[in-house]
Amino acid sequence: MSEQAERIFEQALQLPSPERADLAERLLESLAPETDPRIDALWAAEAESRIAAFKRGELRDYSAEEVFARISGG
Repeated sequence: MSEQAERIFEQALQLPSPERADLAERLLESLAPETDPRIDALWAAEAESRIAAFKRGELRDYSAEEVFARISGG
């Protein structure tokens, strides 16, 4: 980390918790890539397709308990 970043970090640690949380959220948001409307449209179409398949009985649902049991090997 650069000296400037280290100084900013040390200053940020002096902020009250809610302000640090807000700062952290804003910093993380600044790292998020801009969304591409074409990709958003493709994901929306995929979601609609999966919903339709579920309604037709081609996909089944799983409870949270089933999912967690499966991934924990139970």
